Amino acid sequence: MKFLKQNTLLKVLSLNSISVAMSFVLGVFSSKIISVFLGTSGMALMGSFRNFALMIKSLATLGASNSIVKLFVENKQDKKELSIIYSTFFWLFLIVSTFLTLLLIVFASSLSSFLFYTDSYSNPIRFFGLLLPFMVINTFWLAIYNGLEKYKSIVIIQIISNVIVFGVTALLIWKQGIVGGLYSIAIGEFLMVIVTFLFIRKDNDYFKFDLQKILSKKYIKVIQKFSIMAILSAIIVPLTLLIIRNNIVQSYTIHEAGIWDAVNRLSSFYMMFFSSGLSLYYMPKLASIDSEKEFVIELKSYFKIFVPLFLMMLIVIYIVKEMIIKVAFTEEFSSVNHLLIWQLAGDFLRIITLAFGFQIVVKMMLKRYFIGEIIFNLSYFLLSIYLMRYNAIEGVMQAYFYANLITLLLIIFMFKDIFINHFKMKNN
Repeated sequence: MKFLKQNTLLKVLSLNSISVAMSFVLGVFSSKIISVFLGTSGMALMGSFRNFALMIKSLATLGASNSIVKLFVENKQDKKELSIIYSTFFWLFLIVSTFLTLLLIVFASSLSSFLFYTDSYSNPIRFFGLLLPFMVINTFWLAIYNGLEKYKSIVIIQIISNVIVFGVTALLIWKQGIVGGLYSIAIGEFLMVIVTFLFIRKDNDYFKFDLQKILSKKYIKVIQKFSIMAILSAIIVPLTLLIIRNNIVQSYTIHEAGIWDAVNRLSSFYMMFFSSGLSLYYMPKLASIDSEKEFVIELKSYFKIFVPLFLMMLIVIYIVKEMIIKVAFTEEFSSVNHLLIWQLAGDFLRIITLAFGFQIVVKMMLKRYFIGEIIFNLSYFLLSIYLMRYNAIEGVMQAYFYANLITLLLIIFMFKDIFINHFKMKNN
């Protein structure tokens, strides 16, 4: 217990684990609801819309979470500067989200045909577009909470939001089928805004800013660098998944695409625990350090605590995978059982890569970021197309593992100087 209290990373993870445990349980039950009422085709269609929603939301927020955390950590003692930072983000978000809303409304039918192979689902896309500005504001608020290191508030917001979103999603799928499921993605995001707003009212002092200071050129330059990284990820990551899914549907059937989405969905449940814990602790920590020596110290802590915990969790999931699959899905998804090993192995490599990936983002190493993102997504796509010919859906899962392996080796090469310098210091 003493070690837990002294170690901030473990403290954040243990606090965050309450939220993630709740999210995991609700996620498993929501997967069951989708698999029972919508089947594999519904799983694939909802997976497409989630990827698309993530892409649009990321574009609208311009990498806000990372840039707000960085700027807040650097200026947290200066209320005047914080007011300028907040105002800059607010007006920028309003402009970008309004523009994207108009695009979604105008091109909803074409987007529906691309995502769902029919224009019948254009209204959920328009509805999502109308609610987009509210989602952006929520990201803004949560990023401020993260910069303030108010982990407890973030966790409580997540728990309340997840419970409400699960209830609404289950009700809409039960009553309206796939249309209800698609609407639930936008409605769920909006409900999170309401929950966060209730907390904002309580902590009003942290969120005061002067709207008279429209846009600061100084901070727009910082946002620009983060935005370039965010826009690349916002486009390339969901687009890669959408193209792979479409290739699965064209090469096989939408059933196989649904199986692939089920594996990805299961992965997102346990990855959520570690990725959200890292965002809460690791991102602000890296933003506050300036030397290579301090980064090495954080790196050691990461590999000493974080990686073994993640590995243990993956082993447990593999051991009880049949039980998890039985609870989360129907018999129609039974083939997930033999595919999961490739996803688990790929996710383990991904967690190791993230140790360096967060440093690349926080320190705005644009060249390294571009190379890493492009290499991973390009290799994932190309290997999926190639291996799918020989091993069907399992080939796509294998492609995910190999893409992560290639990216990890690339990242190690990028940071080789740190390893060399640390080795030299150790031997002197």
